[in-house]
Amino acid sequence: MAKYGKAAVRKVEKVMRERKKGTLKSGRSGKKVTSRKQAIAIGLSEARKSGAKVPAKKTGRKPAKKMTRKTGRKTARKSRSRS
Repeated sequence: MAKYGKAAVRKVEKVMRERKKGTLKSGRSGKKVTSRKQAIAIGLSEARKSGAKVPAKKTGRKPAKKMTRKTGRKTARKSRSRS
């Protein structure tokens, strides 16, 4: 089964052409986009907004590890008196 829909592919292709022409602008700052990866990210983001078939956005965070309690072994430290 395809990971991306046809509409998403067309959107990314359109954005990549804009980048190559030098007319693609970043959303917030309005600066010209030169990075290929950033252009693809913009295209996928626009495709998501329009409702095209695109996988969910990956987050940078790793899942939290479950903390386990060590049981059974109690260690008591004996204090040494220094004279």
